[in-house]
Amino acid sequence: MPDHGRVDDYELLDVGDGTRLERFGSRIVVRPQPGAEGPRGDPDAWRSATLKYESGRGWRGPDTGDAWQIAMDGLTIELRQTETGQVGLFPEQQQSWAWLRDRAAHGMDVLNLFAYSGLATLVAATEGASVVHVDASRPTVAWARRNAELSGLAGRPVRWIVDDAAAFVAREVRRGRHYDGVVLDPPSYGHGPRGRGWRLEDDLAPMLHLVAQLVDAPGGFVLLTAHTPGFGPEQLAAELAAKFGVADGDIDRGALEVTARTGATLELGAFARWPGTR
Repeated sequence: MPDHGRVDDYELLDVGDGTRLERFGSRIVVRPQPGAEGPRGDPDAWRSATLKYESGRGWRGPDTGDAWQIAMDGLTIELRQTETGQVGLFPEQQQSWAWLRDRAAHGMDVLNLFAYSGLATLVAATEGASVVHVDASRPTVAWARRNAELSGLAGRPVRWIVDDAAAFVAREVRRGRHYDGVVLDPPSYGHGPRGRGWRLEDDLAPMLHLVAQLVDAPGGFVLLTAHTPGFGPEQLAAELAAKFGVADGDIDRGALEVTARTGATLELGAFARWPGTR
């Protein structure tokens, strides 16, 4: 059932023993969390779990099954239990969405690559931007469109495109297209709809070289995030600075983090962002 009446239906409750405990609306979810090997801060809280994902066993618990809806950052989104243990929401990106709200504006053209279930797309659309949403998975693009409908944004100017992100960007460069901002959250590994492979450590630099040709200077912006071990804030910032020909100090960078109710902090990725000169 949809959850109503909350400003924000997400909370990280606790971490420990290689897992994390989260509240998504009325559902309390346990999922694996590599690196969270310390003791649990609130052992009693874990007894309230209604949904649990275990590698090799999948989802279990009384809430297994149907999709459900939550409110997040002013949007209504649908969550689903995927085979990989994801639910369609990366809460560590909240800081990215807040930054994007400050950058996106009416009349801007924004490109969202590796766009998944569409939260960044919806944030930019809420601010009046026209968005091109690109993801290689047709079901995932349909999921993002569903989130737009639930959030009352189905009528906003969004182009929903199923395509390999690198191939799409290369074609946009050849077409002479330009954007006021680009958002990209590339995976560690992946495959496009026509079998094209993706490996972050090999393919990020060529991708950013092309993206730099799409962004209108001096007012354009770029938001780059990654969840790949070994690609920390400094490396992402260095890649961005090199490809955009700007000083390292012009690039904001940091960790993507979520703090639990118990006070524990989970570092779940890194960001590097160039605000342009607006």
